[in-house]
Amino acid sequence: MNQPAAGPMRIVRTIADRLIGLAAILGSLGLLSEGAVILADVIGRAFGHPLFGAQDIVTMASVIVVFGGMAICDRIGGHIAVDIFERYFPPAFNRGVDIVTALIGTAIFLGIAWAVLDSARISLMLNLSTNIIRLPKVWFQYALSGFAVLTALGMLLRAVELAFSGRDVRERDNVRIRESV
Repeated sequence: MNQPAAGPMRIVRTIADRLIGLAAILGSLGLLSEGAVILADVIGRAFGHPLFGAQDIVTMASVIVVFGGMAICDRIGGHIAVDIFERYFPPAFNRGVDIVTALIGTAIFLGIAWAVLDSARISLMLNLSTNIIRLPKVWFQYALSGFAVLTALGMLLRAVELAFSGRDVRERDNVRIRESV
């Protein structure tokens, strides 16, 4: 690959990594909030005063936790992979399989984003909210859609990098993680 093409791809990768990092931070904040709410609710229940709306907050925070962390999970190769036969196939075939699976993942996450965005339109139209404290569901549906699109774009970028440079960012980062442990 010639040098000028490496510059723009490096910039795109940097932007993608920062957005993925932001999503992971938001997911982490959701997890911290969820833990704090559960702790306050459990302590409150012990004293006969459970936290009002804890179930709604935990349910909606779970959306942020799961989908906020999905892009970073893909970025570092955290998704389940069955590689029993990988050593029996040539590297080019394995790279092709990785490209195809990244593209399938892209399609799946774009499908999730589309379906949830369609559901958000209904939630907005009907003014749907959680049962206890009336949190508008549409906010969390928009967040889920955004995180799903980010995950899809991350997978698409990984497929493009694999196809044109043969470089798998997951392998590089996993080696660095293993070396630091």
